[in-house]
Amino acid sequence: MSEVKIAASVRSEFGKGAARKIRRDNKVPVVLYGHGTDPVHLTLPGHELLLALRTPNVLLALDIDGKGQELAIPKAVQRDPLKGFLEHVDLILVKRGEKVTVEVPVQAEGELAAGGNLLEHVLNTLSVEAEATHLPESFSVSVEGLEAGASVLAKDIELPKGTTLVTDADAVVLQVLAAQAEEPAAEGTEAAEGEAVEAAAEGDEA
Repeated sequence: MSEVKIAASVRSEFGKGAARKIRRDNKVPVVLYGHGTDPVHLTLPGHELLLALRTPNVLLALDIDGKGQELAIPKAVQRDPLKGFLEHVDLILVKRGEKVTVEVPVQAEGELAAGGNLLEHVLNTLSVEAEATHLPESFSVSVEGLEAGASVLAKDIELPKGTTLVTDADAVVLQVLAAQAEEPAAEGTEAAEGEAVEAAAEGDEA
């Protein structure tokens, strides 16, 4: 995993008013915590942070006021529900060589067996433990040719070297559901519809 370098500034003003002012300046209020240290309140450039967070579990190299660099990964991201811009981000301080537990997205690849069956994502992410500087971005799972009733368990997903599964090994991640057959219309309903059509036709002739 590559590091994303981003400038950060310590902030001393708090509250909703201060947060709104930060966002008006195209920046994002951020809290950095971890390793038993006191939380550090920062501001980060909004556009750069938004781009960085497109990568799940991105490793951020924070240059704080030009005085030193800290490594961090995202813990919680708050976005505006309508416009999608970043409102607030919590970051966890990490060290090189340290192992952390994160949620990694699961992506399905391939086509199911013919028959119109449906693929259900029971779990969208897997919880794993890995070195902070080598966190996987996603896990790809092949569902090529799977038929109704088939499932993929957490233990079936291949993990990169150095990554340990935290999610229950027997947890169902993906499963294939049988296509729902359309129920035929009731005979009585079809007969009634036919009578209604005939009656309407007779009325037109009259």
